[in-house]
Amino acid sequence: MEVFLASIEHLESLSRLFDRYRVFYNQTSDIKAAKKFLQERFKNKDSIVFVAEENGEMVGFTQLYPSFSSVSMKRIWILNDLYVEEPYRRKGIATLLMNAAEKYAKESNAVRVILATQISNTNAQKLYESRGYTKDKEFYHYALQLQ
Repeated sequence: MEVFLASIEHLESLSRLFDRYRVFYNQTSDIKAAKKFLQERFKNKDSIVFVAEENGEMVGFTQLYPSFSSVSMKRIWILNDLYVEEPYRRKGIATLLMNAAEKYAKESNAVRVILATQISNTNAQKLYESRGYTKDKEFYHYALQLQ
């Protein structure tokens, strides 16, 4: 198992994996749109993607988006996506991906990594809590749906 920082050269394989991730979240498959979305992320340098690969096949990824804390005046990384293909789950791949993301965040002098998960995704919650992530008890988070 190898975990590495993805680049534009990995776009084709990563697009297929990203599409399956979106289907997992009940979205319609659209590899062309997935490829375009990821291509824009690489081109604009507005996300970081780590990929897990086994025997030359991408089996999981995590994607980080940058943000900032005005109060601490430091970077924050938003761990927005974490996905491992079904046959490869419960083999420590999500942990390897999170290790890479957290190491990257520390090396970039970030003040924290934040994430959100569905209330029903108890497996992910157990993973995050086992790594020291805590539920926010100080702030309510709101969203305004625009589309």
